[in-house]
Amino acid sequence: MGARALTDKAAAIWPLYCAILCHRAAMPTTPRSLPRRIVRLVALLAIAWLAVSWWVVLVLRFVPPWTSAFMMERRVEALFTGEKDFTLRHRWVPWDEISPQVGLAMVAGEDQKFPHHHGFDVDAIQDAIDAADEGKRLRGASTISQQTAKNLFLWNGRSFIRKGLEAYFTVLIEATWPKQRILEVYVNTVEYGDGVYGVGAASDAFYRTAPSRLSVAQAARLAAVLPNPRRFRVDAPSAYVMRRTAWISQQMGQLGGPAYLTRPAPVSGRVR
Repeated sequence: MGARALTDKAAAIWPLYCAILCHRAAMPTTPRSLPRRIVRLVALLAIAWLAVSWWVVLVLRFVPPWTSAFMMERRVEALFTGEKDFTLRHRWVPWDEISPQVGLAMVAGEDQKFPHHHGFDVDAIQDAIDAADEGKRLRGASTISQQTAKNLFLWNGRSFIRKGLEAYFTVLIEATWPKQRILEVYVNTVEYGDGVYGVGAASDAFYRTAPSRLSVAQAARLAAVLPNPRRFRVDAPSAYVMRRTAWISQQMGQLGGPAYLTRPAPVSGRVR
């Protein structure tokens, strides 16, 4: 091939080569595209996490949870602290095999607005904020729905991250489960004594009777220790536990019995 032919070929290719260089120059460099890729990845991960978490909540509407985050945390705690004799007791009991007094006792002692709110007791939250502003001891304002979310999915603690996740799971639970299911899961997963989780294990350990046969007083005592089930004991109740048991029993009567759990919300006024 002669020199002229090579020159002509080079002249024909040169504009194409220049166009390619200009196109590459116009494209964003890797450092500029990296933030976009990171944002996109974070968004995809967030969407995936939202989808998976909602799917888990949806499944647990129909399937009994075989464990909870709090149960697993207690197992790990016992392992790392060398509690060789520790035994975790838990037995799931269907709602229709639980005394109706149990659910009523939990509501009377922990969250009397439970049948009517949507996961959060706004009045109790405001009262807690007002008490904190006045320098009083910080009071809890968690509803049964929030406690169920915490027990199932989260860890012990008071960080803002945990509270935010608790609120998120509370919204999912309230939007996906009926109230009866929330209460059923709650009474089956809450801790009633060190290593004793759920009304089934509590009935076996403390009363040696079936959950369906628990009386008003027995159910009220289970609810009475919930502020701190490792400090207060069902089988050896302190004076405080006995006073709280009597108060919860009284509240159960004033609420009108188990029918309160399905009664329409009052038109106005604060329940508690």
